[in-house]
Amino acid sequence: MIMDDDPHNPIGVFDSGIGGLTVVRALIEQLPFEHIIYFGDTARVPYGVKSVETISRYATQITEFLLLQKVKALVVACNTMSAVAYQAIEDLSPAPVLGVVDAGARGAVAVTKNSRVGVIGTPATIHSNAYVKAIKKYDPDIEIFSRACPLFVPLVEEGWLDHQVTRITAQEYLKPVIAENIDTLVLGCTHYPLLKPVIQEILGDPIMLVDSAQAITEQTVELLGKHNLLNQQRRTPKYRFYVTDVPFMFKEVGERFLGRTLSNVTVIKW
Repeated sequence: MIMDDDPHNPIGVFDSGIGGLTVVRALIEQLPFEHIIYFGDTARVPYGVKSVETISRYATQITEFLLLQKVKALVVACNTMSAVAYQAIEDLSPAPVLGVVDAGARGAVAVTKNSRVGVIGTPATIHSNAYVKAIKKYDPDIEIFSRACPLFVPLVEEGWLDHQVTRITAQEYLKPVIAENIDTLVLGCTHYPLLKPVIQEILGDPIMLVDSAQAITEQTVELLGKHNLLNQQRRTPKYRFYVTDVPFMFKEVGERFLGRTLSNVTVIKW
């Protein structure tokens, strides 16, 4: 049951911080006429070190806020929220909900030829086993090799996308995963798409990359089409950004993620 099936309503995207702007970027590229509302909980990031109960409470709070904005679909761009609070969000929302973990898992299952898949993500996402469970749900025969890459997030936020330090770090992280003869690697963090060129260069062409931001965008297109919710108006869309804090370098980092000027930012105080 969809709360408000007006196709002119916005898509709601939310994340624990600003990483989910890579999902917004992919949505803007593939759905150029859709209105989008983004919520980044920048005051309470990182979520990965918090309890399941706390993460679920925060996710519920953000979901309620976005539902008041009459969103027609909810995209959970945060891997941690998608891993531990997806059910709580779905139970609360009359609008359809898409989670980045499920989208990445589906993408990996569709791409792999030898049933050997690597997954990289933050320690919280990797330790949750969310991608392993999601991939196994679609194909229990796939072997999964996970690797936490805690230094990738600060390197991306520092802007060191093609830096020697980043390249060396990526080589160290990816070496044991490549040794497992994988043919597919899932980027299990919304920061990681910015490192795609470096990661692909280290992996080599035979290994396919599954960008979870791209995967969830494709799922969103599919879902909106299925529910007749695609906005057919060919007008300039509105983008609104809500955050709970404006940390140092927020605009610079946010624009790097978004690939365009970050405007219409409102701070919500909770």
